[in-house]
Amino acid sequence: MKKVILLLALCLSTAAVFTSCRDERSGVEKAADDIEDAAEDAGDAVEDAVD
Repeated sequence: MKKVILLLALCLSTAAVFTSCRDERSGVEKAADDIEDAAEDAGDAVEDAVD
């Protein structure tokens, strides 16, 4: 019985550790997102200019 409780406590604490960690984006990923957003904005501007 004691081992079952300890195993459950270990599983719950492991799950809490992995789910509580935030996914940090690196500078490269942020820059790539900024470039993608700028390209979309430029495409929208071109479409608006054509209309």
